[in-house]
Amino acid sequence: MKTLSRSFLLLVIASLFVACGYRNPNIYTGPDKKIYITEWKNRTSELNLDAKLYRSLTRWFQKSRSIATVRAKEGADLILAGEVVSLELPSLSYGAGNLTSEVKVRLRVRYIVKDIPSNKILLEISDQTWEESYLVSTNSSANQDNESKALDKIIEDMSQKIYQKTIAGISKM
Repeated sequence: MKTLSRSFLLLVIASLFVACGYRNPNIYTGPDKKIYITEWKNRTSELNLDAKLYRSLTRWFQKSRSIATVRAKEGADLILAGEVVSLELPSLSYGAGNLTSEVKVRLRVRYIVKDIPSNKILLEISDQTWEESYLVSTNSSANQDNESKALDKIIEDMSQKIYQKTIAGISKM
């Protein structure tokens, strides 16, 4: 029993030393900033894609107490603007010997994050492609759902990456 309590005590002490330097990379804790996120231009025929992107980006930036999202450029410290260049949603065909089991959704984007007061570019991506695979079945409704989930995953992953790179850029300023 004595050995167990010593082991537990050592574990607690060790975890305190290890946890001291931990910094969550998903949370910005520097000086307060306001970011204006524009609605992205949507050059595809996918309806509401720009709105989905906007909501996802806004959710990510609201994770930090030190960053506030604003609806107007006036008074903002940062601006995030982007464009959906293309979206490849493959059409499926079925026939003898032409069976597809997996398809990839491809979303091409470009975006920029700029510090407004200094006019400094924190992040500029001129051409980026995001891909997500989904399984195909003979059920067209299930295929549409899988395609939609793949696109939602791309949007979420991309929003997270943009957020993380932005807060890394802000921290270096």
